[in-house]
Amino acid sequence: METMTIGQLARAVGVNVDTVRYYERRGLLPPPDRTEAGYRHYSDNDRGRLEFIKRAQTFGFTLAEIADLLDLPTGDPRPCDSYRARAEARLHAIDEERERLDQVRDRLHGLIASCAAGDYDCFTFAGDT
Repeated sequence: METMTIGQLARAVGVNVDTVRYYERRGLLPPPDRTEAGYRHYSDNDRGRLEFIKRAQTFGFTLAEIADLLDLPTGDPRPCDSYRARAEARLHAIDEERERLDQVRDRLHGLIASCAAGDYDCFTFAGDT
């Protein structure tokens, strides 16, 4: 099995070396093997795990959620059920956040319209009206 240094791993996946170290501290990556001189050496398995982490982030999963995904048993005969359940929960959270942001956007449009109309009370707190 060929190994790679932390710099080679980081470049291969497109992350910073500090990111690799951070993921190790968070327990997302296992402690790497080390040479007698103390240099970290990573395997293709480590690279795959790091690529999984980065891919999961593109789906909006937090590092805590990714840690849960990484802890799922690999021998599960129906692993997609576990991933699907977590993806559905993440999608639900995103939908709720989007709804909240839509409400904030609508309030901002109202504020902008009030200020543009010369309403000098446009920054009045809702409880003050």
